[in-house]
Amino acid sequence: MQIKNSQEDYLETIYLLREKKGGVRAIDIAISTGYSRPSVSNAMKKLREDGYVDVDADGIINLTDSGTKKAEAVYKRHTVLYDFLIKIGVHSDVAAEDACRAEHAFSDDTITALAAYFAKDK
Repeated sequence: MQIKNSQEDYLETIYLLREKKGGVRAIDIAISTGYSRPSVSNAMKKLREDGYVDVDADGIINLTDSGTKKAEAVYKRHTVLYDFLIKIGVHSDVAAEDACRAEHAFSDDTITALAAYFAKDK
């Protein structure tokens, strides 16, 4: 199933918020992303329909197994690209923004090759 860039961003946000604070609610996502609460609610509905998230009776948003797998892949792409940009001298703020945009454009093969290349340097 093809997933949109915005959906990947939401999954990554949920993943990072969950790591940071545990339970994630729609308001946490709205605050973190700057998106409106209705926009977040619409996105959560779509992600729920696609099987990437579940929402419990208390409004806690949980990633499903497939949602976690996708979120981890997006975060890995972001991290590899961010580290690459930092290594070549890009300022951290710019690197974070550029990595966020580029994480959707690079293939898994390219990310794996970049990660392997920089692992040799360590």
